Amino acid sequence: MPNIPEIHVQIADHWKDYELLDSGDGEKLERFGKYTFSRPEAQAVWQPALPPSTWEKADALFETTGEENGGHWKFRKPLPDNWKMQYGPISFLAMAGSSRHLGVFPEQATQWDWVMEKIRAAGKPVKVLNLFGYTGLASLAAASAGAEVTHVDASKKVIAWARENQAISGLSEKPIRWIVDDALKFVEREARRNSLYDGIILDPPKFGRGPKGEVWEFFKLFPQLLAACGAALNKKPLFMVVTAYAVKSSALTLHGAMNELMASQKGSLEVGEIASMESSAGRIVSNALYARWQS
Repeated sequence: MPNIPEIHVQIADHWKDYELLDSGDGEKLERFGKYTFSRPEAQAVWQPALPPSTWEKADALFETTGEENGGHWKFRKPLPDNWKMQYGPISFLAMAGSSRHLGVFPEQATQWDWVMEKIRAAGKPVKVLNLFGYTGLASLAAASAGAEVTHVDASKKVIAWARENQAISGLSEKPIRWIVDDALKFVEREARRNSLYDGIILDPPKFGRGPKGEVWEFFKLFPQLLAACGAALNKKPLFMVVTAYAVKSSALTLHGAMNELMASQKGSLEVGEIASMESSAGRIVSNALYARWQS
């Protein structure tokens, strides 16, 4: 019999400032702090559990256009430009800007918890690289647990947002390098310079652009990125965690890629999905795939 991996499901269930209220008909109703939002959710193929009158009370809804990820927010009442939220040791600003995202992927909290646990248990200084780091919440989680962090993102705007999140978290004295760069180019340079890491957090988008217009396509460049990350790990690494929102992939695909990458290391590999659970009907909405390797 072949060695068939077990598929796990991880749910971020320690939130106080976030709640998945309901989902259905390709939408999800969520609470971010004290504000509620209706956003598209392709995985919600069932009927909503809450009545239409509850959904109609959402403070804002995201109206999509024909193109992927295109659309705009429709506000039912004025909202502040941003508002503060918290998860464990991390404070951050949420906002409804030009995209459907509000500055946080709440399902990722299960990854932050896991990373913090590995760093605290290491019993030694830990260097962490966070690629495609967005607004910095994984970086702040790692830094709060005692790691020295290098955070890389292609957007100056979200790097500025991440630095603001660092300040309001009270983590300004923590060692975080904020780098505006193309993730693949940066990690390849780090490997050539023998600048190596104990842990890597990897959250590549399905499609994106670097600061100089570099095109990122998950299925075309992910194998090259994984190889570069493998070269940038220490000889005895602590962990590597990958989250993939490229829905045409599968947990088995991530398992195959990560298993091959870490084959020479002694450790364990876990794959599956990260998800959110409704507070209304208890249904689970799949958000992304993940793979976690630990020594």
